[in-house]
Amino acid sequence: MWPTAVVVLAASVPAILALPGCSGVAGYSNEALYPAEIRSVCLEMFDNRSFRRGVEYALSDALAKRIEATTPYKIVSSRDRADSIISGQLVSIDQSALSIERDLAIPLEKEVVLTAVVNWKNLNTGQLMINNRTVVATASYSDFQDQDFTYASALAANKLAQKIVELMETKW
Repeated sequence: MWPTAVVVLAASVPAILALPGCSGVAGYSNEALYPAEIRSVCLEMFDNRSFRRGVEYALSDALAKRIEATTPYKIVSSRDRADSIISGQLVSIDQSALSIERDLAIPLEKEVVLTAVVNWKNLNTGQLMINNRTVVATASYSDFQDQDFTYASALAANKLAQKIVELMETKW
């Protein structure tokens, strides 16, 4: 019985070794997650096209921290020293009621929706790596949990910053 198993095993080993690796089949790669030719980013303050002020500061701050923490890039303040530049604008800041108390008709839970348009340009080559991409993030809050619009807009700005950094990744 053992000789048959040994023959089958010996015959299957070369066949297994002849198969291609996982890189072509499952989409794995060992290349860099972010473009290697970029080392520094100049982050311009986002423009705010809505009537709510202050959210653009929270978004720019969250984006700078997220870039420094999760990418190999450094944030620089001078455009002359930067390899790339990120700019954009907050197109809309909306608020809506998610649930309403039935008897008094007051909102129990509200939602903040931030919509931004983002650009990322390689200053060395002039290539637009992100060209007018619309990014949306939401956050909910409740006045009954001592949360307010400022809390929810900061949370939505952090989510928006995370989505923008995900757009900075190279395409597979």
